[in-house]
Amino acid sequence: MDSLAPRLTELAHGGGCGCKLAPSILQQLLAAQPVARPFAQLLVGSEMADDAAVWQVDDHTCVIATTDFFMPVVDDPYDFGRIAATNAISDVYAMGGKPILALAILGMPIGKLAPETIAKVLEGGASVCEQAGIPVAGGHSIDSVEPIYGLAVIGTCHPANLRRNSGATPGDVLILTKGIGVGIYSAAFKKNALAPDSYKEMIGSTTLLNRVGADLAADPDVHALTDVTGFGILGHGLEMARASGVSLTLRLSCIPFLSQAEALARQGFITGASGRNWTSYEADVTLPEGLPDWRRLLLADPQTSGGLLVACTPEKADAFVETIRLAGYPLAGVVGSAQAGPASITVVA
Repeated sequence: MDSLAPRLTELAHGGGCGCKLAPSILQQLLAAQPVARPFAQLLVGSEMADDAAVWQVDDHTCVIATTDFFMPVVDDPYDFGRIAATNAISDVYAMGGKPILALAILGMPIGKLAPETIAKVLEGGASVCEQAGIPVAGGHSIDSVEPIYGLAVIGTCHPANLRRNSGATPGDVLILTKGIGVGIYSAAFKKNALAPDSYKEMIGSTTLLNRVGADLAADPDVHALTDVTGFGILGHGLEMARASGVSLTLRLSCIPFLSQAEALARQGFITGASGRNWTSYEADVTLPEGLPDWRRLLLADPQTSGGLLVACTPEKADAFVETIRLAGYPLAGVVGSAQAGPASITVVA
């Protein structure tokens, strides 16, 4: 990159999935929308805060549709494109589907960024789509104040393989496939405090496609799926609890973290989204007594292109963890369970 060019992250007031509106604000906005008349073929809409919309075409095919875009979480335009594309495609995998095509969403401050820099963003996104086996079949672009990139993604699945965030049942075990801490790392990166090895670790995690979701959904012992992104493990766990009508328990000692996430959080590298997230859902979360603030905010840390939260039968949990790890997700592990009770999360040591 041109040494005189601005850092991508300097051109944006937020970055990655930390750009999301706080859960409480989003709920208010959606509640104010008119109730759509029922469509028998619309299996998943906005009612359960699920990862994508799903329309059943016939007895054998569902179409999955989603869109996701955000401002830069890194300065390298190619990496930015890769992260944003991986994050957008994840929603299809989180529904148990396989992507079939993508459309690019691009907004760039044309007077501030060179065309070749913008082209690198698109190139990065296209490279991830190639890994996923799908084309970037078109898109739309505008001249915007801040750099924005993402995808609209279409996927398909068999109706029997569709997995909502509403399928968790009492007794289920919860598995998380990727480590937590992307928001922490991005906060450190913006302040030039993220070590090169940690940057590499962050890129490795955020550009790892969640394609294992489609494989898991083919097993009837997997009851629910969602991906953990901007609302953190607590926020997306609560969405699953509310949609499923269960209470979740998360075991803090079992939650995987990126290698330097805890150390950086203790040093104060916390995003503003962590605080907004926590304020939005603290009434429904019970934490261990005396839990330090940095640990609490780490649990609310916004994940960009995070992992999948999987609810499954306890008898198959160990086998699923082994399968997920062998598929390329070494930090995957059991992090909690679901119980009968009001929609809430209890975090235990």
